[in-house]
Amino acid sequence: MSERVAIVGAGLAGSLLGCYLARRGLSVTLYERRADPRAGQPERGRSINLAISERGLDALRRIGLVDQVMADALPMKGRMIHPVEGPLDFQQYSASGERAINSISRGTLNNALLDAATAAPGVEVLFEHRLVELDSASGAMVFETPAGKVKATADVVLGADGAGSAVREQLLAEGAVGEDVDFLDYGYKELSIPAVDGSFALDPGALHIWPRGTSMMIALPNPDRSFTCTLFWPAGSFDALSNRESIEQHFREHYPDLLPMAPSLVDDYLHNPVGVLGTVHTQPWQAHGRTALIGDAAHAIVPFYGQGANCAFEDVVELDRCLADTGGSWARALPLYEHRRRENTEAIASMALDNFVEMRDKVASPAFRLGKRIEHTLERALPGRYVSRYELVSFTTTPYAEVHQRVHRQHQFLAAAVLLGAAVLGAATRIARSGRRTP
Repeated sequence: MSERVAIVGAGLAGSLLGCYLARRGLSVTLYERRADPRAGQPERGRSINLAISERGLDALRRIGLVDQVMADALPMKGRMIHPVEGPLDFQQYSASGERAINSISRGTLNNALLDAATAAPGVEVLFEHRLVELDSASGAMVFETPAGKVKATADVVLGADGAGSAVREQLLAEGAVGEDVDFLDYGYKELSIPAVDGSFALDPGALHIWPRGTSMMIALPNPDRSFTCTLFWPAGSFDALSNRESIEQHFREHYPDLLPMAPSLVDDYLHNPVGVLGTVHTQPWQAHGRTALIGDAAHAIVPFYGQGANCAFEDVVELDRCLADTGGSWARALPLYEHRRRENTEAIASMALDNFVEMRDKVASPAFRLGKRIEHTLERALPGRYVSRYELVSFTTTPYAEVHQRVHRQHQFLAAAVLLGAAVLGAATRIARSGRRTP
């Protein structure tokens, strides 16, 4: 008889994990607190479009889902910077200009993965099941449902239920894990730019950024030729604009090109919720070799490197690899999975915070643009030897921790090269001046 695995959360990580475990012949039940999202409208203002890059594509490719799941994705080859005044500035992501990250709505991706999970042999998905009790040592669970409380048990329980994980909450209550949540002093709110006469109002081949120093807005394209925009503003800033006049005045001053493209801006602003942003650190990720956390439930990060879903998908790949390496022993695989992933998730959490500063403060500066041109020149001159952090994170599966270390070494090399060049130039200048003084 195959082991019974319960996955709490049928979002992105949970649905993909169900597909991977089904390949192993396991009996899998996914429990989701929401109603089936494929049968209704997505929750207003909560999507934050995703940017799927090589790590996510690799996870989908390994089980033959990449073409099916990414059918509606739109490639973005760079950033389009929108200043308050002056022309737009396109900054390509890769040295070649050909590599792209892929815009896809969270709902579209979730629905595609749910379809794949429900079609997999041995997988059952139960909606409107909210976890309220868990014994991590025995696998006993209690769920609240429209029909009342339901009990269930499993040999293995995996929490894939996001940053506000109910599984993590139960493990915390038991004292099985510890938690540290670093909230960012920023919130987010969604707006929308509709299609214009059936066409995109902006270039669909770019991730659009309105950098404004202490705040910013981004926009990603959708298959219906609209754009999903997300404001990232300091906490409390949203409350300062409370009526049509103040909202329109603020956007006219700080985002002047947006108002003509966003007829529903005021309505979106007034009625869409403000989301919170933060980084979750959990220690450990598993208990008793039979209950564990995966994806955002273990290590949620801020969205500024577009790596949240990609990182969670890598978790799934690594957990599957650990099961293979331990002969299917969950008691050995779960601690191994945490050991292999922890330093990588900590590294991308740090890099995501760094990238927020870059997107918000730096991308519009001439010095930043010059630095990027130099970086791309080095990549073309030293292929495979010098690779930018963005390329390593978005277009390879190099472990995040290795990316962190490699980029540090590259920067040290560049600093040393600049100092050496300055010293040689100084010496040459002195020799030339000395020669001119010689009688």
